[in-house]
Amino acid sequence: MAVVNELRGWWVVAGTLIKLVYTASCGGGAGAELRFAKFERRRLQECFDFIRAQGLVRCNGSAMGSSKENMTLKASGGGAYKFTEDFREKLGVFLDKVDEMDSVVSGANFLLQNIPGAAFTHMNGKRSSIDISPNNLFPYLLVNIGSGVSILKVTGNKKFERVTGTHIGGGTMFGLAKLLTGCKSYDEFLQLSQKGDNFVLDLIVKDICGELVCQKQGLSTSTLASSFGKVITSKKKLTDYRPEDLASTLLSAFTYNIAQISFLVASILGLRRVFFGGSYIRGHKSTMENISYAIDFWSQGQMQAVFLQHEGYLGALGALMSYGDPGDKITNFEETKEEENIHESAVPVDGTSTGEHNDGNIFPYLLVNIGSGVSMIEVIGNGKFERIIGSHLGGGTILGLARLLTGCSSYDEFLELSQRGNNLAVDLTVGDIYGEHGYPKIGLPASTTAASFGKVSSSRLAEYKVEDLAAALLNSFTYNIGQIAYFVANLSGLKRIFFRGAYVCGHEKTMDKISRSLKYWSKGQVQTTFLCHEGFLGTLGAFWSYENMGIDGLAAHDVIREVLLGAPYTGQLPSLPLTKQEDNGEGMTFEGEVERLRHDNAMLKSELERLQRENAELKAKLVKSGKPNTL
Repeated sequence: MAVVNELRGWWVVAGTLIKLVYTASCGGGAGAELRFAKFERRRLQECFDFIRAQGLVRCNGSAMGSSKENMTLKASGGGAYKFTEDFREKLGVFLDKVDEMDSVVSGANFLLQNIPGAAFTHMNGKRSSIDISPNNLFPYLLVNIGSGVSILKVTGNKKFERVTGTHIGGGTMFGLAKLLTGCKSYDEFLQLSQKGDNFVLDLIVKDICGELVCQKQGLSTSTLASSFGKVITSKKKLTDYRPEDLASTLLSAFTYNIAQISFLVASILGLRRVFFGGSYIRGHKSTMENISYAIDFWSQGQMQAVFLQHEGYLGALGALMSYGDPGDKITNFEETKEEENIHESAVPVDGTSTGEHNDGNIFPYLLVNIGSGVSMIEVIGNGKFERIIGSHLGGGTILGLARLLTGCSSYDEFLELSQRGNNLAVDLTVGDIYGEHGYPKIGLPASTTAASFGKVSSSRLAEYKVEDLAAALLNSFTYNIGQIAYFVANLSGLKRIFFRGAYVCGHEKTMDKISRSLKYWSKGQVQTTFLCHEGFLGTLGAFWSYENMGIDGLAAHDVIREVLLGAPYTGQLPSLPLTKQEDNGEGMTFEGEVERLRHDNAMLKSELERLQRENAELKAKLVKSGKPNTL
């Protein structure tokens, strides 16, 4: 049995959790083992009691306080700054702060280089260990899922770069889960999600165009089109939905999004090895299944999602490594309890700003259509375009969640609420975690959003202003759309991005948020242009038809006939309603196309029913005549 008689400190104090890793000598000189423990921040006193009970606050054989020599322990994470005085006053311990990103990478490298079976995949319900040679480990992409998500390119021991991140992470899932389901802990949220059905709230391709059109277009009927998209047309209130279904929808929405961003970043950097860590994974099967499925789907089987044992303790392990590598002494692992981390920055791009547009230089470009979901279309010439990717977090997600959280009845009402709100009432910033100076080592100012809805502490929805919730929703998803669009354009080598769609055009604040997002991610190298209805923006400049844009073949499915190019949104445009397009004989409206498809679908169903009746009648006649039934 192992006994604790070697004292090393060893923990990460994050924004939500305190995670401890410490070494314990094994009897008979048989080496040492690593032990893991975890406590919620609100149970800080329990953490102190545990440390005392394990004898971890002794120094040179003396009880803490009996020696003039103060004990110093390694600590990493935002809480290492926030709780320094608590540790000193309660335990007499001084925290020696270790950089968080350094610790996370060191912890991951330690596991991958020293612990057999530390890496594994989880696909189709099967967990499989991965053997990785330490000599063939680098480079790899490390996706650390905490309150927010940090994505790092690791090229060697103590050699890495934080290339980007996203504010939609574990803190977003848990914050929204508290508000929507009333759950008190992340583990409770995960348990709820296991019993739910996301298709109750999610809009899938079949819901939009029917099975026959899916078959004709070669689309899977179950493909996710818009998370929470069914809420838009439903008359149900939040209390009418099961907490289990809400939890399942949240989990799929955000794990798929994290996986998609990870795939895009890995593709941009030319990496095929993607490791996922962070305390919000928790070894949870559905979380790993969702990430694995999404990575496999987006990469067309060219990438695998790989997970790590003790994935929530990477930072704490790295803090332990700062004492010196104990890898050759470790013979065993023992985990005592179990829950967090965060961040935000941009992948380099070879981009240029867009100037005046004309027929000669418009191609190629990326067209981003924001409807219930998001479609991204690469246009390379007249009549030459292809949908290359999409996102399930679109306007339908924003409005669906807005209806559940604020009770608003329309998108315009939601936008009006957001104008009066303050997202910082519920969003967690880098300053909330690291203090007023932010995280300068990786270029994150204190004002950067670390985790949307990451500051939500109560499960009582009524305690939050609907205006603040609306502002946080708009912030979260518009920045996410802008980030994904930027990565897709980068990966495709496109330097121009045009946005359109009913959830964008005519809505000043939405356009402003997307413009800011593109400016942030591209470091000002990409200029945002919106393609809107002729009823507004017309006074600003020349119009271009779909034919001039090379997508006149797409116009038959659009409500917008003419588009403005070359005049980026400046934040001074009036917000006017979309007007219906009249069918002038040159192309059918979107509504008309939908109606035609519905009519065709009804005709086909009618024909199928007629054939089934005739088949039944023939069978009956054959049975009556006594002839063999060969039908």
